[in-house]
Amino acid sequence: MIKPSPNPPIRLFTVADGFSTEDLLVNLSETLASANALSCDLAFDMEGSKREESLGVAQLIELAQLLADRVLTVSGQVSP
Repeated sequence: MIKPSPNPPIRLFTVADGFSTEDLLVNLSETLASANALSCDLAFDMEGSKREESLGVAQLIELAQLLADRVLTVSGQVSP
């Protein structure tokens, strides 16, 4: 019998229980900042459409960073 959908992928990484929302959001912000720096560094070593793609990824990461920062600010965890 053929299954209509494949098994979900096995997760290799998980987030441990017991961390506060603030701790998780701060780590999220730091991870996004690192990803943005890596993406921008790579973009400036490229030319043409590949550079534009990499800068597009950096822009998406920056947008996610702004959203995470807003959550921290709105929740009162960090001052604006």
